[in-house]
Amino acid sequence: MALLFTLTLAISAIYIGSCLSEAPPKVRLVRGPHRCEGRVEVERNGQWGTVCDDDWDLNDVAVVCRELNCGAAKKTPSGTLYKPAAPTKQKVLIQSVSCSGMEDTLTECEQDEEVFDCLHEEDAGAQCENPDNDVPFTPENVRLVDGPGHCQGRVEVLHQGQWSSVCKAGWNLRASKVACRQLGCGRALLTHRGCNKMAQGKGPIWMSQMSCSGQEATLRDCPFKPLENNCTHSEDAWMECEDPFELKLVGGDSPCSGRLEVLHKGTWGSVCDDGWGEKEDQVVCKQLGCGMSLFASFKARKSYGPGAGRIWLDDVVCSGEEQSLESCRHRLWGYHDCTHKEDVAVICSENIPDLDV
Repeated sequence: MALLFTLTLAISAIYIGSCLSEAPPKVRLVRGPHRCEGRVEVERNGQWGTVCDDDWDLNDVAVVCRELNCGAAKKTPSGTLYKPAAPTKQKVLIQSVSCSGMEDTLTECEQDEEVFDCLHEEDAGAQCENPDNDVPFTPENVRLVDGPGHCQGRVEVLHQGQWSSVCKAGWNLRASKVACRQLGCGRALLTHRGCNKMAQGKGPIWMSQMSCSGQEATLRDCPFKPLENNCTHSEDAWMECEDPFELKLVGGDSPCSGRLEVLHKGTWGSVCDDGWGEKEDQVVCKQLGCGMSLFASFKARKSYGPGAGRIWLDDVVCSGEEQSLESCRHRLWGYHDCTHKEDVAVICSENIPDLDV
């Protein structure tokens, strides 16, 4: 029995270790000329932030390069070189990092997450050798064409002024997630589907295998390698994203107060208040560019009256750290057990607090 228990623990440890090893990196390089150079960003609780360059050196860069499957560490450039600069609302998540250079991930290094005197003018950068140089080109931009809107269509990528179709054999859902994000659309819905004859491309085809984690800001931040087999336009990749996630507050005296409505498939609808609380209010206020949530009384919220038409969301759960309500957990669009008497209303202050004071 003891031997069986020991074997069970050993197998569990191997399984857990293998699962952890497949987790996407918690670090990325953004706004550089390729995925292995740029401003350093790390992920904490689902949000990406920058790293202060206090004590940042080539040992730290070496660990970042290793974690991202890039080549050797080359330089420790300032993160301010990579434009556009980090937005003022984005947090600096780490004050200083101290790596020996032998760690596999940045999280294994000593870190000071108590940020007290570091602004974005001190953001850290990293430059690694680019192992993707043997790929025909790096995608500079992406678009979806021949679809009903800019969030659905055949995938095309841009390089040196020329647009190319993408072979569906090298495309996957994670790449679609990045493309939807880069296009300012909603969540990825459909991918890896070939185009019908009317929508097939006629120009060059990009023959590369994308290996995105799904967390990258743009496609050029993803690793990729040449495909072994050639494609024809009958294998062009087609993908669909949800429409851009939009919300508004209606019926109030200002855009920062009122009944909450969200846009889905071109139609505005309300949100059910099942499980709704202060954290959800905070995310809405943040997304609208308003001030703090005032979390008003039940009577004040109901003063905006019930909505009409669709009820789009129910059982929304946020941590309060999300930048968009879209990032919060919720039931499938249109699935609910509510009436319009349960429509959410939100009241925010109108002035954004000055965080520099």
